[in-house]
Amino acid sequence: MSNMTEDQAKWFSGTFDKLVKNIEGAVLGKDRAVRLSLTALLAEGHLLLEDVPGTGKTSLAKAIANTVDGTSSRIQFTPDLLPSDVTGVTIYDQRTGKFEFYKGPIFATIVLADEINRASPKTQSALLEVMEEGNVTVDGVRHPTGSPFMVIATQNNIEQIGTYRLPEAQLDRFLIKTSLGYPDHDSTIKILSDSSNRDRAAGVKALITAKAVKDMATLASTTHIETSVLAYINRIAEETRRSVDLRLGVSVRGCLSLVRCLKVWAASQGRAFVTPDDVKDLMLPVFSHRVVLDPEAEFTGATAESVLAKIRDEIKPPALKVG
Repeated sequence: MSNMTEDQAKWFSGTFDKLVKNIEGAVLGKDRAVRLSLTALLAEGHLLLEDVPGTGKTSLAKAIANTVDGTSSRIQFTPDLLPSDVTGVTIYDQRTGKFEFYKGPIFATIVLADEINRASPKTQSALLEVMEEGNVTVDGVRHPTGSPFMVIATQNNIEQIGTYRLPEAQLDRFLIKTSLGYPDHDSTIKILSDSSNRDRAAGVKALITAKAVKDMATLASTTHIETSVLAYINRIAEETRRSVDLRLGVSVRGCLSLVRCLKVWAASQGRAFVTPDDVKDLMLPVFSHRVVLDPEAEFTGATAESVLAKIRDEIKPPALKVG
């Protein structure tokens, strides 16, 4: 497949901006978080939101689903949630004499997995398996989830009692990790003045079809990325593996995930090529949940983000030649 043209990049950027504006009708003042969410969708990955309650995570999921003319579902994860409560179950129908599969809430365009760390590891694994495979297998029969398909999983970062921390290998399944946070002053005033509107996402109209989302994802994959930029990404990853502040560095899968996101990110800005600045922009949301801090570094107050930022600032980016 040939590389993206400048005209295609401009069309992609214009369409992307319209999608962002449409979603922001439900999630005010969160431009970067919305852009990261759409990047995950168009890079055909999943999103992890680590945030406090009441910041609009459900509204974000519904708004994205409505925008792409899809369906949305919300699964409240609890310790007693079973894998079949997520994926679905096969039940014998006495009238027909056959086993019928009843789909679980995982069968939606956008699935909000709320407080995923409250479920047992077995249920977490069931969800993450569907995320990876794109289908559910019950009694030997495969049931595709369809496309597009994105899981937006949330974790509460202030209350860890009674939770089951996601293993590092499972965290690596998420393409991007970010947070919504509280809205700014002006956005908060606007939300408060419209307090009678209890479901802002319901007013978000469809702008694009599921097929068009797939076409945009395919087009984004043709964004050009120079070898020098790929080498830059690899140098960063290698440095994370050597860092004394990190017990676990970035894997090759993490680098591949960054490349997928970079192609969408560059196209969303009207460019048919990836720049080193794009790497700097996306490095933290793509890498921060894939590394593990050394206990001593954590004790001194270091965070995954601060260690990665230091590595980013110490490695000289390549000079990009375009044209």
